[in-house]
Amino acid sequence: MRIKALLFAIILMIAMLAFAGCVSDHPVHTEENTGETLFQKGLAEYEAGNYQAAEAAFEGSAAWYFAHGHTDPGIESRNWMFRSTRTYGEFSLGEAAARDALKAAVPDITEEEINSWLADEAQKLVSDGETLYFYNTARNYLYAHPELLQKQKLAFSFEFMSRYALAEDVRTGSLKAEDLPYRNPIHYEGTMHLEIAKENLPEGGTLKIWYPHPIETDIQRDVSVTNMAYPEYIVKGPDVHHEIGIIYYEIPVDAIDGDLVLTADIAFTSYEGIFIVDPEKVGEYDTTDPEYILYTRSERNIEVNDAIRNKAREIVGSETNPHTQAQMIYEHIITTYPYSLVPHVSLDSKTPKVAESTHMFTTGRGDCGTQSMLFSAFCRSLGIPARATGGFQMLLQDTPSPHFWAEYYLPGYGWVPVDPTVADGGDWFDIPEDDRAAFKRYYGTNIDPTRLVIQKNVDATVIPDYPEGAVIFRVVRQFPAIISDTSMEDMELFAMESFRIELEKKN
Repeated sequence: MRIKALLFAIILMIAMLAFAGCVSDHPVHTEENTGETLFQKGLAEYEAGNYQAAEAAFEGSAAWYFAHGHTDPGIESRNWMFRSTRTYGEFSLGEAAARDALKAAVPDITEEEINSWLADEAQKLVSDGETLYFYNTARNYLYAHPELLQKQKLAFSFEFMSRYALAEDVRTGSLKAEDLPYRNPIHYEGTMHLEIAKENLPEGGTLKIWYPHPIETDIQRDVSVTNMAYPEYIVKGPDVHHEIGIIYYEIPVDAIDGDLVLTADIAFTSYEGIFIVDPEKVGEYDTTDPEYILYTRSERNIEVNDAIRNKAREIVGSETNPHTQAQMIYEHIITTYPYSLVPHVSLDSKTPKVAESTHMFTTGRGDCGTQSMLFSAFCRSLGIPARATGGFQMLLQDTPSPHFWAEYYLPGYGWVPVDPTVADGGDWFDIPEDDRAAFKRYYGTNIDPTRLVIQKNVDATVIPDYPEGAVIFRVVRQFPAIISDTSMEDMELFAMESFRIELEKKN
């Protein structure tokens, strides 16, 4: 299927319905009810963890319903087909392939080391009776063994990555108070592009598109979004003052002449945030403030539960100052959990849903998204407002790359940035320990000016919201989301594969 090929291509680029109470309202046909039979088979196979078998059954159900003119049950069956594909698609390696990948990445790895990794550490999924391994199994082995990763040639250097963290005035403590907390502005201008070939567009119908754009935040200002393509089909947006930047389109396919090309010109100024916090000067929280309530509650991907609360209390001990508590949590994250790529598409699609923060807490593995969300969950459990902020970074290379970091709020100081993942990057190089420590210390309360912010929080609400039951990658909106009621292809996967951002620094 082309859907699976697309998914595998996308996961190489990056990095919902519950069964309980699921009632089918599909039509029953007296002459034949093949569509309903296949749909029920798909549900049963999915619940049993047979995701490939479920995918095939849902595909057959959708095809039958569409062929017989029953659009709504056809869409539901098709969406379950998408969900099935996304659930297992990132687990593309059988055991033999996983072993080969490990041997290719680490030529002198032993069979004992391979066996131990695959049995105890590798992220895996059992589907249709076969154990499947996450496609990044070998890469994650290197992240878990930084002494091996340090021998690899990376696409960026520590000198380049640390250009802000190890700046002379930061290292010597000679910062000028009048320049803080926001300094070193970099003005960026560029264009966001989405291009989908005509051959991949559906026949007829309307494309509903949630197109991302930058927003105004403390570290990102003077945002403009102009020259949008297809302005006559914009239903809402752009709004640079919302929690998440979205231009919402409804474009009739018949109005597209050839390929779909959606562009928007963007401009913004990114600031370095330097926070020198005196714990004694942190004010009191207004626990009745709506923003305090919003950022201390449990959400879809930042889950606050008893296990999180208990662990957070263990981490901070008798400490009560929120700034010091947050710093203790930061240290816990970067010293306890090795950086590890995560199957986000599967986590977001699989039912029952597991929060990204909970996935990292229970597995001990996480990347920029899960690290930021677990940090936020720990903070929230202690009554410290925190959020996982998402968009892109231009720190490692000038080309924008998807990224998440975290922020926690301190009365009297505002939103203090934290980037556990970039801090972890200090372990990927053979460098002096003093440099490593200073680098990690910087990203405990500071942020570099190479960020493009799309959303203030991972679970920010899009307006308009996605239709109920739609298969959308809800964790982030770094790529456009697309829904088509007439396509048997997962259009959002085309959008992920076909979206890019071109930026230039203007100062």
